Amino acid sequence: MPEPLAESAKSVAAIDGSDKSEVLTRVESGVGRITLNRPRALHALNRAMCEAMTEALLAWREDDAVHSVLIDHAGERGFCAGGDIRMIAGSGAGDASEARAFFRIEYRLNHLMFDYPRPITAIVDGIVMGGGVGISEPADIRIATERTTYAMPETGIGLFPDVGGGWFLPRLPGQTGIWLALTGARLKAADTVALGIHTHFVPSERLEALKTALLAHPAEPKTVTDTLASDPGPAPTAAHCAAIDRLFAFDTVEAIFAALEADNSDWALAQLAALKTKSPQSLKVTLRQLRLGATLPSFADNMAMEYRLGGRVVRTHDFQEGVRAVVVDKDNTPNWSPADLSGVTGADLDRLFAPLPAGEEWTPLQ
Repeated sequence: MPEPLAESAKSVAAIDGSDKSEVLTRVESGVGRITLNRPRALHALNRAMCEAMTEALLAWREDDAVHSVLIDHAGERGFCAGGDIRMIAGSGAGDASEARAFFRIEYRLNHLMFDYPRPITAIVDGIVMGGGVGISEPADIRIATERTTYAMPETGIGLFPDVGGGWFLPRLPGQTGIWLALTGARLKAADTVALGIHTHFVPSERLEALKTALLAHPAEPKTVTDTLASDPGPAPTAAHCAAIDRLFAFDTVEAIFAALEADNSDWALAQLAALKTKSPQSLKVTLRQLRLGATLPSFADNMAMEYRLGGRVVRTHDFQEGVRAVVVDKDNTPNWSPADLSGVTGADLDRLFAPLPAGEEWTPLQ
């Protein structure tokens, strides 16, 4: 661990903007602080950022002077919009070795946070998607604001909701996790708090007071947050929960499509229309991922499953085409292949989910 004086100096650099590091780490008043500092990219994670966070968390894990951890972000554009998708796509167009290396360290970070022996507080102010969900959902205290927008939109780019999605999403109430994963629906704070995605709502105007209070009481982050939290208001999704539980309860995507069509309500037909824009391969991969994830005995087992999927899915046509259409060309007209659900077979899924050769499986940090 650096000396306290050095930590204080780094904290000042974070405040005055002179530190250009993409992740700022320091200890303040017994709180290990991690600040994402890549605002122009909406703090999208790259390998170096994951390594920096891992290094800090490992150091603080054995430091009795660190009572809790706080993760937030610089600027006001959003918490974290995901991972470095262009790098992943470029790697997937080749042998995917760089993508696998990124997934390995990112998933190890997710697992390290999940099993961390000290409470972690994540202030999820603004956009949180993909990789941002992966570094906030494992936190004990997950704070949303009126600016929070949460989504797992991976089926729209030919991917699947990784970074622990196979563990967290099927454990949300009823079938809401399945609905969120397949449709990529975006939620605001009233819904995320109601569903347990986030534990508290704190208006953005109170965030600085919250951080000050957390530093004054580093061993009591929940008590501090309970004191400053407020009611985010009624959850719009509540009106649809019964329909979600009924229509998304099936174990095949085809059955979900049929149920939505048969229901014929405006809401059900809107969900069906959204699903028909997604990659058929991704829809089937995601549904199997979540149904399997619900049965796994540990978060580590889930991350091993997602690592197998990640290294394979990024090399598929649909992921490459999804990134082209949504991220690169931005024409939002991906040409999926297969183009419909019937073209994605059980054998195709089996190959994507199959165990890796000996010595290549994902393992947690020791």
